Amino acid sequence: MKVKPADSEHFLARLPLDLVAVLLFGPDQGLVRERAERLAKTVVADLGDPFRVSEMDGAALAGEPARLFSEAAALSMTGGRRVVRIRAAGNALGDVFESFLAEAATDTLVIVEAGDLAKSSALRGIFESAPNAAAISCYPDSAEVISNLLRTSLKAQAIEIAPDALDEAVSLLGSDRGTTRREIEKLQLYVHGRPRVTIEDVRAIMGDEAEVRIEEACDAAGEGDARRLDLALERLWRSGVSPVGLMRMAMTHFQRLALARTQMAKGESADSIARRARPPVHFSRHASFKTQLRNWSDRRLEDTLDLLLDTEALCKTTAVPAEAVCGRALFTVAAWARMQ
Repeated sequence: MKVKPADSEHFLARLPLDLVAVLLFGPDQGLVRERAERLAKTVVADLGDPFRVSEMDGAALAGEPARLFSEAAALSMTGGRRVVRIRAAGNALGDVFESFLAEAATDTLVIVEAGDLAKSSALRGIFESAPNAAAISCYPDSAEVISNLLRTSLKAQAIEIAPDALDEAVSLLGSDRGTTRREIEKLQLYVHGRPRVTIEDVRAIMGDEAEVRIEEACDAAGEGDARRLDLALERLWRSGVSPVGLMRMAMTHFQRLALARTQMAKGESADSIARRARPPVHFSRHASFKTQLRNWSDRRLEDTLDLLLDTEALCKTTAVPAEAVCGRALFTVAAWARMQ
């Protein structure tokens, strides 16, 4: 059966009794792993129990498909249901699972972990159409899910979070559930013994000061604000940021603008693009990002990317003061921004 993303949590909390196998797939591999462990623990409390938990790699199973049938049919020496976990599965296992699900008469729960599978994927199609199996997609968390995850995790330790701190934390998380969990744990340890998380706490433990300063320089150049750019560059050079690193992040920034411009040409709004961007655009930068989207042309963005690429190459030569040529390039970009 196909489980809709909105129904995933409800489904995982109330598994059908006749369920034999579950396919977890999607770009958020941290969420794939988290849900796989959650499913396994509905059957076996101790996932390190060698008598009740068996693990295998998808490539190994493809070379020895009979192993799936034997592992699913095996009985635990200590009693109780068993779990079989298959990692890194792919379409090569389509025929194997088609046969297995057609014949399966087992008490074992088979959990299959895969990457981002297309709708036309053979493996995905087999799990979606089988009455005794389920396919669950695992996509990056929305801001609402991250917010609930943060508040619930902190509340479990009797810790509150200030509204601005919550917004800040949400803007920094979301590309991978595993990473999100680790960042929340770091935050819990950092504020241990205190009743409330502040925005300063979030910035101290989750933020990257150098990255924030580079983003400030990129936004200043993109908006054509030469004075703010000058100040941002001065801070970057004092903190020892690499000119080559700055050029690479600047290229990433203007590449994102170019991609977003393509999305706008298809009818999507600047606000929608800024909110749904991955990695996320920090909420404090939304206004700047939208302004740049509206002000820059596709042609001038191409010119900018060419300039930044040439400047990176120039920064790598020993005869040229890298900070000077890097600054000159960004001031040129700022000048172009004012000409839009």
